[in-house]
Amino acid sequence: MVFVTCYVLQYVIETALLLANLRHVRRSDGVPAALAGSVDEESAARSRAYTLANGRFALWQGSFGAALTLAVLLSGVLPALDRALAARGIDGANRFVAFLAALAVGGALISLPFSAWHTFVLEERFGFNRTRPRQWALDRLKGTALEAAFGIPILYAVYAFMRFAGPRWWLWLFLFLAGFQLFMQWLYPAVIAPLFNRFAPLPDGPLRERLVALADAAGFAHRGLYVMDASRRSGHSNAYFTGIFRPRIILFDTLVDRLAVDEAASVLAHEIGHYRARHVHRRLALSFAALLVGLLVLSWLVPWPPLHQAFGFAAPTLHGAVALLSLGGAAFVFWIQPLASRLSRRHEYEADRYAVRLARAPEALKAALVRLNRENLSNLHPHPWYSAWHYSHPTLVERLAAIDREAVADAA
Repeated sequence: MVFVTCYVLQYVIETALLLANLRHVRRSDGVPAALAGSVDEESAARSRAYTLANGRFALWQGSFGAALTLAVLLSGVLPALDRALAARGIDGANRFVAFLAALAVGGALISLPFSAWHTFVLEERFGFNRTRPRQWALDRLKGTALEAAFGIPILYAVYAFMRFAGPRWWLWLFLFLAGFQLFMQWLYPAVIAPLFNRFAPLPDGPLRERLVALADAAGFAHRGLYVMDASRRSGHSNAYFTGIFRPRIILFDTLVDRLAVDEAASVLAHEIGHYRARHVHRRLALSFAALLVGLLVLSWLVPWPPLHQAFGFAAPTLHGAVALLSLGGAAFVFWIQPLASRLSRRHEYEADRYAVRLARAPEALKAALVRLNRENLSNLHPHPWYSAWHYSHPTLVERLAAIDREAVADAA
């Protein structure tokens, strides 16, 4: 009963916020006063339409997912799957892996229609999709192969820690998983990402010269500037760093084509700001803390008969506890989301302030943000409650005002 109450509460709150945001967007006409002259009426109208389409999609997908998860947890599907595996003589580590792998495969299959509709209907309608069906299918096959190649050995390792590492298995498992996560930070840009996209060094020219000079002025050590062929799949623009200590700087080719040199330099200065303020390392530390707490809670749940009996299991099992925590745990911690969003927005403000001081081009930073917002059709009229709960970045109007304040303070 406690679980159902928390689960329903999570669904009601998040759905109410989404509906409030959709209603707010529908009632908001024109361009916000602070963006007059920067965003035209046509772009604002397309932004509203795109936000509403994505919101309706999220509403249906979220409702379906919530109902399905509740059905899986309460209908007896999980203990039935466990009994079916036992009846076939699958036991021990093999049953642990087969049980959790079956749930992962089922979830992946169910998500496929939603992914296809979002790509080939919603994104296509607004001119963003450039993915062909063959490429989409190939990406899914590659992703599945990678998940199997890494996931199955990891599951066997998890079972070994839980079964044989003694009462402090959760601590040893944490150290193993944290180490694996750090290993993936190195492996992803070097091995995995190139399986899906091509990365070429940023060509010589004014843009490269400006970005290299900016990184040198900041004393920012990196592994190079690369352009990713993002336009093969989408018309969206972005830039990101990958790595922990000496990251690679990745620019979408769509961003390189659309932004002026000073605008791109301001975007890079913003990303450097995240590293200079240790935001990436702090977030990694927080993720490790969450992992440690989650494993500690799991260690309490594994031997607790009432939990397993409440969901139809005859006796406690390792794989049953993992599945129950994975499927239902979010209902007890969803209230952390606005706290995480608030912290993320604070980091974005700090990175913007650093960009203003480093690049000395606040107008270029503002122009870049407006251009990216306009071309990505980001929401110009978010409901304040919805943005406070979900937004990892401040709204465009909030960011522009903060940049103006920093520019005035920096000039004083």
